[in-house]
Amino acid sequence: MGLQQFEQRLERLVEGAFAKAFRGELQPVELGRRLMREMDLRRALSVRGTIAPNSFVVLLSAQDYDRFGGFVEVLSRELVEAARDHARAEGYSFLGPVEVEIRAQDSLAKSTFSISAEVVEGEEVPAGWIVLPDGAKVAVGDDPVVIGRLPECDIVLSDVNVSRRHAEVRRDPGGVMVVDLGSTNGTRVNGAPVRQQSLASGDLVTVGITTLRFEAS
Repeated sequence: MGLQQFEQRLERLVEGAFAKAFRGELQPVELGRRLMREMDLRRALSVRGTIAPNSFVVLLSAQDYDRFGGFVEVLSRELVEAARDHARAEGYSFLGPVEVEIRAQDSLAKSTFSISAEVVEGEEVPAGWIVLPDGAKVAVGDDPVVIGRLPECDIVLSDVNVSRRHAEVRRDPGGVMVVDLGSTNGTRVNGAPVRQQSLASGDLVTVGITTLRFEAS
C-alpha cells in the first residue's frame, strides 16, 4: 500500500520539467521499493513492538543526482511519507522522526544507488495538536489519530451521535488532514460536511455534536 501511494503521489508531482528527469534508467519508485525493503530487513522486536529504521541516507550517482535537480527535496519528502505509510501498513513503530537525506556519490555508476538505514532515537515533532473541548491536547504524529466511541480510539468521545470509529486526523504530504471513516452522521470542518479535508491552524472539526480544534505546530 505504501509503495502504491508513493507512486500515485509521484504521478501527480512529476510533470513538466521534472518529468524529463525521470526518462533515464533510474526511477524514483526503485528508491521507494529499496527503502521499504531496508525497513523490513532491519526491523527489530522490542517491548514497544516492532521497531523499524527511521533514518535513511540515499546515495545516488553524480549524474542521477544532477538529473533529478530541484526535485531532490520533493523526492526526499515523498520517501519520508512512503516510509510512514509502510510502517502503518506493517504495524511498525519508530523511535524518532523519519528522515531521508539524498546525497551524490562520485564512486557510483549511473543508475546505481545505495540506501543505508538505521534506528535513531529522538523526540518526534508533531505536525499539530487536536484540542479537546476540555482544553486537553492530542498530538498528531506519524500514526493517525482515530476519533470515535470505541475504547481503543485515540480520542474517545461519549457523544451518542459519534460513530464507533468516526474519523481520523493524519499527516499528509501537504500537512494534516481529517478523513471521515464512513460515520453515520458525518464530519464537518468549519461547519461544512467533508469526506476528507486538509486542515489549517484554527480549523474546527465537528463529529456528532462535539467540536474539536486543530492547531498546527
